Amino acid sequence: MNKQKLKQSKNNSIKSFINSFTIIFAIEFIVEHLNISIMKKLNYTFAFIFLISNMIFGQDNEKSKEFNSLSEALKNPEKVFRLNLSNQEINVTDEQWLQFINLEYLTLKNDRLKQIPLAITKIKSLKVLDLSGNDFIKLPEEISNLSNLEEIYLNDEKNMNLPKTLSTLAKLPNLKTLHLENDNLSKLPSEILEFKSLENLYLNQNKFKKIPEIQSLDHLKYLDLKGNDIKPELQDMKNLNFGFKINF
Repeated sequence: MNKQKLKQSKNNSIKSFINSFTIIFAIEFIVEHLNISIMKKLNYTFAFIFLISNMIFGQDNEKSKEFNSLSEALKNPEKVFRLNLSNQEINVTDEQWLQFINLEYLTLKNDRLKQIPLAITKIKSLKVLDLSGNDFIKLPEEISNLSNLEEIYLNDEKNMNLPKTLSTLAKLPNLKTLHLENDNLSKLPSEILEFKSLENLYLNQNKFKKIPEIQSLDHLKYLDLKGNDIKPELQDMKNLNFGFKINF
């Protein structure tokens, strides 16, 4: 299980825990005010709890299920929250993409895409998008329509026009995590400073020789530079007040 799955599972567990207690207290309040015997109150309480718990945990199981087959996902597209079509030769029509009205996580990793399907930019529910290991040069401008997107993976992209890509991504209002790992980078273009809400930046396995000058990214909390060519004496600078945590 990768970090994203662990994070999603943890968040779902916390939400379920809070929801369960909220509902139990509500049920107890309702049952307490019913004019029935104690035994009947207990029976009603347990019945309500059993019913609501099944509803909550059933929904959580649906959200955590990951589909790896397009044909399977299209059987009930409105129930698909996670879709993994990585390492495949995909052939999806615009009409099919738009059936995934609740899709939150999509990976098209290593699919040799020269262009990103425009229909994806209309899936407003998307929160995580992995486009790593493809052959496109830039992202479509329309990707800025993904107003709920929080995390994007653009690893192993050797052909990507990074300045144009960053300018497009900077328009995403809720993007908090950006992955640019193993992209053969030795520096960052100035367009990185256009981001207004970025909190986590992953630059692992690149060719940086010094820490990028990105202190003006006010919301940045974490910078990952593991696997770069930064000298040990420069790594000591991580103890200085950059305003965010740095991992070497």
